[in-house]
Amino acid sequence: MKKGNLLAGAGALAVLVGAVALAMRPGNDPVAAVQPAPAVVSATSEPALARLGNQQVAPQELKALFAALPAESREQLRANRSALESWIRTRLAEKAVLEQAEAQGWRQRPEIEQQTRAATEQIIFRNYLASVSQVPAEYPSAEELQQAYDNGKSAWQTPPLYRVSQIFLAVPDPQSLESVRKQAVELSRKAQATPGEFAALATQYSQDRDTAKRGGDTGLQPLQQWLPEVRGALSRLKVGAVADPVQSAAGFHIVKLTELQPSRTATLDELRDRLRDALRAQRQEQIAKAYLEGMFNTATLSIDGAVLNQVLEEKR
Repeated sequence: MKKGNLLAGAGALAVLVGAVALAMRPGNDPVAAVQPAPAVVSATSEPALARLGNQQVAPQELKALFAALPAESREQLRANRSALESWIRTRLAEKAVLEQAEAQGWRQRPEIEQQTRAATEQIIFRNYLASVSQVPAEYPSAEELQQAYDNGKSAWQTPPLYRVSQIFLAVPDPQSLESVRKQAVELSRKAQATPGEFAALATQYSQDRDTAKRGGDTGLQPLQQWLPEVRGALSRLKVGAVADPVQSAAGFHIVKLTELQPSRTATLDELRDRLRDALRAQRQEQIAKAYLEGMFNTATLSIDGAVLNQVLEEKR
């Protein structure tokens, strides 16, 4: 393949840059709400987590929810009983509504059957089209990867990375808000007076169990990975400093900035897998488009203008 054909013009490069840059952006906030698809849970001998009439929520469903969450969010949700109970009520309500719909034959309603057929057709269409637009295993070559990287180099900037240590105190109910606030203030003052003891305080007091065992260390993350309430405090901190307590919907956060890595251009080695996936996805789209266009070259296309006009008139 000639170098000039590696990417299909400036528009293709823009799509490619956008795909890889999007993959490099920060993910969801640590305690952002996550709504995974309802879990398909097989029958087990485990007792039900909750019941509503004939409906029940199995422990496996809650485990599936936890598995879909980032580590910090998972620990914070474990400590938030009211949020857990709200999720359980929602799941039971969903199941109860579905039971009522099934009992009334909702699945057999014409509009439901029509939507089901349409969804099935789309699944078959996409699956078959993917099977006839397979990309050669050797694509892209090392040369093609390098050229794609060079062409989009200005977009490969990584955000500044913050290494933060945290003491998290959950607020399980409104009645405990003030007592937890008081504890957070006391801990922050201790940490500000002796920043070197932050790790020991986090290990002893933080309710984020995953980071507490590491002295509160959350690792290197972009600022956007943190809750909006915490971002402001972090952006004002100098390395080694401890912020005043920050309150979020989940509780109180006492954070210490331990390291700050400035923005830089990501290397090809860092981007290789993402760039390869983006190039392969782009090539598959090109192959699929060519396959569809080829279908019009194997038969004569005929559009009845009179029938089309009749349909358009009926829609008025």
